[in-house]
Amino acid sequence: MSDHSQRIAREEVEEQILREALRIFNAHLEANQLRRTPERFAILEEIYRNTEHFDAEGLYIHMKNNNYRVSRATVYNTLELLVNCDLVRKHQFGKNQAQYERSYGYKQHDHLICLDCGSVIEFCDPRIQQIKDMMGDILKFKIHHHSLTLYGECNGACQKTAQVLK
Repeated sequence: MSDHSQRIAREEVEEQILREALRIFNAHLEANQLRRTPERFAILEEIYRNTEHFDAEGLYIHMKNNNYRVSRATVYNTLELLVNCDLVRKHQFGKNQAQYERSYGYKQHDHLICLDCGSVIEFCDPRIQQIKDMMGDILKFKIHHHSLTLYGECNGACQKTAQVLK
């Protein structure tokens, strides 16, 4: 398969994930008798068109800069709704400000956090899944999900630690 074909296939999968996320969100709003506003759906679409971690304020500023008519309160409230219906995952990586990431159609992964620059690096290691399965079997415990966050320094990979190493 050519690079172009692979890119098109990835884009089609991303569009399918977005359509399903929109369907899930619509059903959640309807089931909880909440308003289905264009702003809420625009926030969801913006989140699902990005693969990076983000904070609520950054999302609000991004949307304002792209001429979306959303209030700060709508962004924060919609994020909570999206967390409640498992379309967005909320992380507290040791800072005061929560970070978010899309979660539907996104493979299980863990995080490395740089204590110097705050960068978030995702990684996936199948041994973690093996440990999770083994511990569930040994302890007769049904594990639904897990969270692993490792904290350290980039060792020169970020601007702040590169200056210290000079």
